[in-house]
Amino acid sequence: MMGGVNIISMEKNMKNTISTLAATALLASTTSVSAADVEVLHWWTSGGEAASVNYLKEKLSGAGVGWTDFAVAGGGGENAMTVLKSRAISGNPPTAAQIKGPSIQEWGDLGFLADIDGVAQANDWDNLLPAVVSDVMKHNGKYVAAPVNVHRVNWMWSNPEVYAYAGATIPTTWDDFMVQAKKLQAAGFVALAHGGQPWQDATVFEAVVLGVGGADYYNKAFVDLDMDALDSATTLKVFETFGNLRQFVDANSPGRDWNVATSMVIEGKAGSQIMGDWAKGEFKVAGKSVGTDYVCTAAPGTSGAHTFNIDSFAFFAQSDAASTEAQNIMAAEILGTDFQTVFNLNKGSIPARLGVSRAEFDTCAHDSMDAFVSASASGSLVPSFAHGMAMSSAVGGAVTDSATNFFNSDQSAADGVAQLVASIKAAM
Repeated sequence: MMGGVNIISMEKNMKNTISTLAATALLASTTSVSAADVEVLHWWTSGGEAASVNYLKEKLSGAGVGWTDFAVAGGGGENAMTVLKSRAISGNPPTAAQIKGPSIQEWGDLGFLADIDGVAQANDWDNLLPAVVSDVMKHNGKYVAAPVNVHRVNWMWSNPEVYAYAGATIPTTWDDFMVQAKKLQAAGFVALAHGGQPWQDATVFEAVVLGVGGADYYNKAFVDLDMDALDSATTLKVFETFGNLRQFVDANSPGRDWNVATSMVIEGKAGSQIMGDWAKGEFKVAGKSVGTDYVCTAAPGTSGAHTFNIDSFAFFAQSDAASTEAQNIMAAEILGTDFQTVFNLNKGSIPARLGVSRAEFDTCAHDSMDAFVSASASGSLVPSFAHGMAMSSAVGGAVTDSATNFFNSDQSAADGVAQLVASIKAAM
C-alpha cells in the first residue's frame, strides 16, 4: 500500500549501534534464495495491491529472474519495517524492500543500500523522472531506489447513491462536510468510513491540515517544522476541524483495515472515505465504475493541491555478482513503460516516469496527473507527512502519535496543539 507511517522507527539510542553493525552485517550476509532470485519485502496484500505486485513478478520472470515474496501484512508498513530492521542488522537483508521518502536516506546513511546508478544512467532516469521524484531516489547523488508510482493522498472517495438517498451533496469544504455528514447520518449511513489505525488517523489529519491551512501553511508547519506555524491559530483550527470528525466515524472503527473501510463505501454502508488513490484499486477489483458507482474528488478544501506519496523499492547491497545482476534487472524493469502502465492501472496511482500514455487511465488518474503538474507550478505540490515523504521517521512518528492520541480521546483542540508541538520538539 501506500506509504507507511514511522517507516523505520529507529530509536535515537540505537542509531550508533546499527551504524557500527552495518559493514559487518553486509560482509556476513547470506541469502536463502537462489542466485537468480530476488527476495522482495513489501506490504501490498490487499486485492488491488496484490494484482499490482503480481505483474512485477511476471515481468521479472520473463527476464529470467525468480521472485521470492517477503510480504508482511499491515497497511502502513510498520510491521514490515520492524522485520526489515531485524533482517538487516543480522546480516541477511532482502534484495529489495518497499521504502520511501526520508527513510531511504536513513538506510543509506547506515550503509546498507546498493548503488544502482549504473542502471539509472544506462536508462536515462534523470530525464525520465520529475526532479521531485528522482531526488528522493538518490543518496549522496547516486540512485539507490527505483520509484514504481506516484500516489495522490488527498482524495475523498464517495458513493453517489448514498448521497442521493440522503438528500446530500458531496462537499468541497470542511464546513460543508459537517453539514452533509449530518444528513448522511440522519438517513442511517456512516458518514465517514474510517479505520482506527494510527496511519489512517494521520492520513485524515493531513487532509485537514491542507484543507484548513493551505499549501503554504502545510509546508511551513509540517515540512519546514516552523514552530511559529505549528503553534498558531491555524493549527488550533486544524484540531477543531479534525476533532469534529469524531462524531461521523462509527463505533466499529478501531483496528479496521483501510480496505475494509473502502468496502463500506463500495457496499453503500458509508458515504465517503478520506484515503489515497490506492483505494481506487479496491473499487476496480469490485467491478465498480468511476462516475457511476463511485466518484473521486479532492479532500475538502484541497482542490488544486496534490499531496504526493511515492512508492519505491530500495535495493540492499548483495554479497555476490549474480544477486547484484538480478537486482539490476529488477531496477530496470520497474521504470519500463509497460510495467509503469499496468502496475498503476491496478494500483490506482499514476506512473512515476514521464512519457507514459494516458490512454488507458481513467478520469481519476487524469485528474491526479493534471493536479500533479498544476500543483507543481503553483507551489501546491506537497509531500505527504502521513506517508513518510516529508520528515524523518522520528518526527513523523511524533506527528502520527499526536494525531491519533487526539482523535481517539476527548482532548480539546488546544491540548492537541500543545501535544503536537511538544512531541515534535522532543523528536527533532
